[in-house]
Amino acid sequence: MELHVEALFTHDRNMRLRTINEPWPGETPAPQFFLGRTVEGTTVCRFRYDLPEQLVEQMKLLCADEPLVTDFRTKPKHLTSYMRLLQGERFTMGPCFLIPREAEPTMQVVSVTRENMLNYLHGGFEWLISEIDYAQPCIALVIGNRAVSICRSVRITSRAHEAGLETLETFRGRGYAAEVVAGWAKAVREVGAIPLYSTFWENSASQSVARKLALNFYGVNFTIL
Repeated sequence: MELHVEALFTHDRNMRLRTINEPWPGETPAPQFFLGRTVEGTTVCRFRYDLPEQLVEQMKLLCADEPLVTDFRTKPKHLTSYMRLLQGERFTMGPCFLIPREAEPTMQVVSVTRENMLNYLHGGFEWLISEIDYAQPCIALVIGNRAVSICRSVRITSRAHEAGLETLETFRGRGYAAEVVAGWAKAVREVGAIPLYSTFWENSASQSVARKLALNFYGVNFTIL
């Protein structure tokens, strides 16, 4: 969970959240609050730099009282208090997974780079061309010389990468997403980092990929915007 939050957001010297850690140019403010609950019962909490210290200390006490999680659909014990204290309007939540070494693609996948991107990024993935140098590794499954499913690094630190997964709508439901995630994880390990995969609690398609690859569930992330 420490690796996960480190990959998701930039932090200042006091470990306060600053921005979303997107690898491409531009800055998006971080949420007010991040809570990571784990299957071991530990919690990781982070707060945006502009929250008052007294409020932060109050919330830390609540975070320490969160139980372990076994079901990613279980909301935080102190959800109501968090929302009230931060005057939050909405929250996000979802399961977090480690991709094991055993995850291997069974279909042919390719690495997409600046050198070969024009061969593959057409017919639906043109938008990725401007980001290709930043979101590496980028692994694709190609049908008819056209990328139809892609997994790439969308949050990057020296220790861990977070997966970003996209499959063209007409090619969904064929198992391609699991193939590119497995190929991407292998490429991330080859550069010496740990491949992490997370999604939202309502994204059943992404959860299906996690089940197919038997990813290791380690906790649930929760943010208040």
